[in-house]
Amino acid sequence: MKTLTKGLDRKKVEEISKLKNEPSWMLKYRLDSYDVFKQLKMPKWGPKIDIDFDNITYYKKVFDSVENSWNNVDQTVKKTFDEIGLIKAEDEYLAGVHVQYESEALYHNMLEEIKQKNVIFLDTDAALKKYPDLFKKYFGTLVKKDDNKFAALNSCVWSGGTFIYVPPHTKLERPLQSYFRINSKDMGQFERTLIIVDEDSDLHYIEGCTAPNYSSSSLHAGVVEIFVGKNAKCRYTTIQNWSNNVYNLVTKRALTEENAVMEWVDGNIGSKVTMKYPACILKGDYSKASCTTIALADKNQIQDTGAKMIHIGKNTKSNILSKSIARNGGNASYRGLVKITKNAINSQANVKCDTILLDEKSKSDTYPTNICENKKSFLEHEATVCKIDPNQLFYLMTRGLDENKATELLIMGFIDAFKEELPLEYAVELNQLLKNEPIKECKR
Repeated sequence: MKTLTKGLDRKKVEEISKLKNEPSWMLKYRLDSYDVFKQLKMPKWGPKIDIDFDNITYYKKVFDSVENSWNNVDQTVKKTFDEIGLIKAEDEYLAGVHVQYESEALYHNMLEEIKQKNVIFLDTDAALKKYPDLFKKYFGTLVKKDDNKFAALNSCVWSGGTFIYVPPHTKLERPLQSYFRINSKDMGQFERTLIIVDEDSDLHYIEGCTAPNYSSSSLHAGVVEIFVGKNAKCRYTTIQNWSNNVYNLVTKRALTEENAVMEWVDGNIGSKVTMKYPACILKGDYSKASCTTIALADKNQIQDTGAKMIHIGKNTKSNILSKSIARNGGNASYRGLVKITKNAINSQANVKCDTILLDEKSKSDTYPTNICENKKSFLEHEATVCKIDPNQLFYLMTRGLDENKATELLIMGFIDAFKEELPLEYAVELNQLLKNEPIKECKR
């Protein structure tokens, strides 16, 4: 096991790169990013972020090797992933699985038929070594090191993550999945995910995240870059259930070429504070993008989530559907950006934000920025905030349900549009996550 002491300086950045035996250009990239991180200020908008960067562990390697059989994985660790259903899902549903534990990959495997299609599915550190030219061509080009303070932090201390390359004219019938686990107190996880779906190809990628609960705060600051080629399609599904001591501060961005399709399906159940706004740059003409999100804010939780759509190509279309639930004093807010540029004529954008508040203490705000720079395009935004309908609740209770069960059923109906976008196994998992704690103080 290798763990760096808490805190961050140039020496620790150099040590991370040395431990990974990286090329000189990556070391320079890390050090330049560290300088940017030190210069950039914390965001002045959004929820308050109170992180002691000197109290974070930036690198921890627990196991010496990456296993391709669960029989060779530490039994205590294996039990953790068995209990969340990952091992069963791999057997029945998935084309490949990647698991990261703290800062490094723990387990990696994929079906032989996927290998025969020349699909590259690796942890990001391995991809840097095995495919350096392809890696360097895309890495850091969509999310720059100076994009924001947490992207800069990731860029200087990144470790692990997922690298996927789908060659032209290749369609995967089953999803690939990665799972990220923070298991230590005061730990930071900074995975870097890079996905390239080449021309006329199709990929569904699923991501899951968990952490146990500690009294002090941990930090998750991942970066995701996705490139969707001409006539290609990528769907990125994630359900994160971080514990309520984790700051989840993520930068996710995709770029679509001509007639490409990008779909974000984003579920946020846990964390202390989440700031996440999956973005798509619709560069190619006739390309399309959608982002369907759900955020549940419970006691002492802030979910500041949404999406960004930038229309550059002509005849592009985007759709944002945001569902937020706040209970027990939680704060679930939508923050988003839609911009149809001057040359993106005949484009369409739709935004719909729905929030349901389950008590008088909970809160929700909407912070939309909508810009349309030409007169031949269409942009629509709709937002609603409501409570449980007392008439619907009364009707269900007359059918024999108690108040909690009736409220639960109405919430499941509220998020039905999101569940429809999930594979069956993950819709069931989402139901269980939402039912994890009883719903209290529902005001009629």
